[in-house]
Amino acid sequence: MIFTIPNILSFFRILIIPLLIYFLIQDSPKMRLFAIVIFFLASITDFLDGYLARKLNQDSKLGRFLDPIADKFLVVTVLFAFYYLDKGISLWMILLIIIRDTVITMMRFLAIRKGTELKTSRMGKTKTAIQMTAIVTILLIFFIRSYGFDIQQTFYLGHLQRKGNMEIALGLIKKGVHLLPDKTIGKKEKRRIFAESMPYFIMLLTTTVTVASGLRYIYTNYAVLLPPYFPEKKGVKKHNV
Repeated sequence: MIFTIPNILSFFRILIIPLLIYFLIQDSPKMRLFAIVIFFLASITDFLDGYLARKLNQDSKLGRFLDPIADKFLVVTVLFAFYYLDKGISLWMILLIIIRDTVITMMRFLAIRKGTELKTSRMGKTKTAIQMTAIVTILLIFFIRSYGFDIQQTFYLGHLQRKGNMEIALGLIKKGVHLLPDKTIGKKEKRRIFAESMPYFIMLLTTTVTVASGLRYIYTNYAVLLPPYFPEKKGVKKHNV
């Protein structure tokens, strides 16, 4: 059955993504607050669809495939919005996250065809927690910026000088550390320096953990990638990897 409650929640999570992005790219505190609320709502449906699938005994192959697909659409779309809004977020970070999630999704689809499941690990759960925390933190940063707290000048000027984001971000941190003991510099300016580099380092950590967890998934579930790709009809076996 396609239209079970868990599957409907997964479809709903996909359908509200355009609304989330629309509110996020508006330079208005009210609009970006709506974006934060929508993201929290989407996160709640992510928890509920898995819980209800077990509680209502509505687990299905479609649901096991649709749930992570909805998650990937949500995360990747929001990350591209971040890239559009913040000059300190590098495109290569988002591309690595997409490649990792694409590979794992293909492995999950292959596992479903074989009648088995991917073996999860704590690192995968850590990756998810870090991704969600990173997104919420950056959403809050954009919410603050919408009050006119413009902190993107340094990255813009650095790009004109052909500097990379890593060099610019480290320069900001170095400058901030040097200014900390200087009492002639106001607290607002010191906070601005650190806050300007924050999205870059948040995304750098998120990308690193995401790629590492992907490599761990591949290593742990390599048997799924091996033939046969079409299991016998008599029964299916679960891989012990």
